[in-house]
Amino acid sequence: MSRAIKLGPVAGVVGFLAVVELTSGILQGYYVPLLTDIARHLGIHDADVNWFEGAQLMVSALVIPAFAKLGDMVGHKRMLVVSMGLTAVAALALPFTDSFWVYLIAWALMGFYSVWLPLEIALVFSRSRTTDAPAAVTRRAAGLLVAALEIGAIAGALVAGQLVDSMDLRWVLILPGIAVAICLFVVLFGVKESPDLAGGRFDTGGLVLVSLALLALTGGLSFLRINGPGDVLSWAVVVVGVLLFIPFSRYELRQADPLIDVRMFRSAALWPVFLTAGLFGVSVLGAQAPLSTFARTDASSYGYGLSATSGQTSVLIGAYLLSLIVGALLFPVATRFVTPRIALIGASLLVAVGYLLFVPLHDGYGQVLANMVIAGLGSGALVAALPSAAAAAAPAHQTGVATGLTNSVKTVGGAIASCVFGIALLSRVGDAAGSSTGTAGSLSGYMTVWIVCGVTALVAAVCLVFVPKLAFQDARVEEPIVV
Repeated sequence: MSRAIKLGPVAGVVGFLAVVELTSGILQGYYVPLLTDIARHLGIHDADVNWFEGAQLMVSALVIPAFAKLGDMVGHKRMLVVSMGLTAVAALALPFTDSFWVYLIAWALMGFYSVWLPLEIALVFSRSRTTDAPAAVTRRAAGLLVAALEIGAIAGALVAGQLVDSMDLRWVLILPGIAVAICLFVVLFGVKESPDLAGGRFDTGGLVLVSLALLALTGGLSFLRINGPGDVLSWAVVVVGVLLFIPFSRYELRQADPLIDVRMFRSAALWPVFLTAGLFGVSVLGAQAPLSTFARTDASSYGYGLSATSGQTSVLIGAYLLSLIVGALLFPVATRFVTPRIALIGASLLVAVGYLLFVPLHDGYGQVLANMVIAGLGSGALVAALPSAAAAAAPAHQTGVATGLTNSVKTVGGAIASCVFGIALLSRVGDAAGSSTGTAGSLSGYMTVWIVCGVTALVAAVCLVFVPKLAFQDARVEEPIVV
């Protein structure tokens, strides 16, 4: 067992950044119990809410590499403030439209919030380098930040679930934007900039190439949702997107200061972290909307679902998010007894067990609640652990890029899952009730969601076995007894 680690000189900045993550949590939890109501407001199918999630994940994947690199160059705080301003504008646009396309664009632009946590972790790590145990300090700070995020998500989900039953939807939707705007000023006046910025020249060519690759990949996935998995052209666009990463990688290898140092993907400590982040994105990002719509599905009409109200769904989501808090806070505690590598493997296995239990156990409210809590414990640990692990293993002056990459590949995994799950949920819609006009997703689609989430988590656990045993540690300070 290693000694407890104190935040010391970074305690103040972690406190202010916790307010940011509290607001981020409000954004992520507030809309989840409202998805069915939003779908009815816009006159769209339940499965079409995956478009919002997919578009937001696409924007997140595009902006994270640029903002993470700019954070290392010109300041993590500066880019945090810019991203918060853009998020606030997008969130404040939602209450004033009932157009699906305007809604889609505004929802997508809210994806700028995805860069907040990577920038915060990089800022904390850069300021903790003067301590004896920067990796341990960052890990503890990450746990506290993720806990704040999930507290915000719980508060957001619970408040939204209660308000939507008593207020006009437009008034309900205006609150998150106001919260982001207030938080922007907290960061502007309460957080100091990172020391020892890298400077340099921004790699515009690399940004263009990676953006084209990501747009082709995510665009092809969107076409697959529209045209179905049998459309050859859609698959061709996806393949083009994947192949475009080859010239991007070659270009980056020739740059003295690349947007993304692709050599990090060769690191024995980093490649399993990046791959795990992508696989983890499938469940933590791609499965959120299906879990909400399954709970709201009327069992008497379709033969499956929980027939839950908005309020009941918000309680269910709140319990899931509470388990994320526990998982995030327990991860740094667990690493006092075992190595971070073992703790990461254990967290991945919890996610796998939680989602695979949905396959036989999904008929009752208590069953779904138990499954979500198990998956939530592992998910909370991974949300906190992956960026802090990447920061600890990253080269100097590339902590922002490394932590950003964990979110980038996580959002790509979520975007792929959102497409796949959307197609699955549209298959044989209403088949359980013998209706072709129902708006609920199919049971076979929900089964696909749960199985894919469970299997990808298992694969992540296997990948983490290949991480060096003493990775992500401050060797002279931390001496866990299990390796």
